[in-house]
Amino acid sequence: MNKNIFTIGFMLFALFFGAGNLIYPPTLGIDSGTSYWTAITGFVITGVGLPILAVTSISFVKNDARELADRVHPLFGLIFTSLVYLAIGPFFGIPRAATVAYEMSVEPFTGNTSTLSLLIFTTIFFILVYLVSLNPSKMVDRIGQFLTPILLIAIIALSVGGFLLLDHPLESPTDKYAANPFFTGFVEGYLTMDAIAALAFGIIVVNAFKERGVSTQRELVRSTLKAGLITAIGLMAVYVSIGWIGAKLASTGSYDNGGDILSNAATIMFGNYGALLLGVIVTLACFTTSVGLVVACGQFFTKITALSYRWIVLIITIGSFLIANQGLNTIIGYSVPVLTFIYPIAIVLILLTFMQNLFHRSKAVYRGAIVLTSLTSLYDGLVAYGFKLETITPFMEYLPFFSIGLGWVVPAIAGGLIGLLFREPAAQDYSH
Repeated sequence: MNKNIFTIGFMLFALFFGAGNLIYPPTLGIDSGTSYWTAITGFVITGVGLPILAVTSISFVKNDARELADRVHPLFGLIFTSLVYLAIGPFFGIPRAATVAYEMSVEPFTGNTSTLSLLIFTTIFFILVYLVSLNPSKMVDRIGQFLTPILLIAIIALSVGGFLLLDHPLESPTDKYAANPFFTGFVEGYLTMDAIAALAFGIIVVNAFKERGVSTQRELVRSTLKAGLITAIGLMAVYVSIGWIGAKLASTGSYDNGGDILSNAATIMFGNYGALLLGVIVTLACFTTSVGLVVACGQFFTKITALSYRWIVLIITIGSFLIANQGLNTIIGYSVPVLTFIYPIAIVLILLTFMQNLFHRSKAVYRGAIVLTSLTSLYDGLVAYGFKLETITPFMEYLPFFSIGLGWVVPAIAGGLIGLLFREPAAQDYSH
């Protein structure tokens, strides 16, 4: 592997490793207890595997995620891809990263939430995000060569401390982990929803390789896979380590979320310096993710609007700043239902891309799978918003895996099979 693959692999790791990735594994560790290793295996398969598949899927096409969605219909491609970028960008992903960075790196030292301090923090945060995002090619080097190593050193310090300094016994798993630890971890990894962000990050990776001389489709796919492997190894090591910290702290009390678990662990291991260490990790993680999302959104919306990249980046940054100052709970309240709706559709598009040679990339297969997936996920999104769909719910409950949030799986398969029956008689063989 050459230097470019390592640099881009490290950059992709930093882009993926946002605040949410810090929160889920420690909670899994506490809940799974003595079943930790089985549970974290399931978590890694979906929490790491799906995002890497998503990034790689973009290397199969010439442009971006819109080209994947266009296989259903061009209008669907425009609307769905725009919704994805807006959801993971200025409407949710970027503001959430900024507010989480504030809550985990500033509040521990101030002791309370202040509107003014949040305003000051987000002002500085987004000015830096804007400046780094202005030049995407330099962004790869700045993150891959400089910020990621600092982030990794801080994470390694926390992880090594967890293995060496925490000697609390593992507790019995909660009911759901006791019954089926692997599958429960598998579902938790799915719920990180990183595959949506991966659709956006994929084009950053592809463009980075193209700028460094990778020209053929075959070489592009292979390079993306290699960079993805580096990212996967890094994410897997971090998830296992911070999940183990959660497992070892189960006997020390109850916690509201993974952030509380890590804060307590850092204090136990390193005293007052622990809060500072965790603050560095969270701030860097949120910053690199925000930069990646701004760049991805900028590159996408530049293609579909008449505005320049610089203006798009400025608009996204200002919009994210304004929404971030509404507070984390407000952001989560209106965004989760949207993500609940679009996530299954994104996953089906990704999986169909890898199976395209089996059905010669027939539009009928794409449309059948996406239509039935969309109907199911639309129900989930409306319920997440608080709608009482009492007439439909009894029928939805008959779907396999409905109770664990995977009710779309069987409809997606059924829709694809129906599309296969009605596919075009002379569908072309697209194998790029």
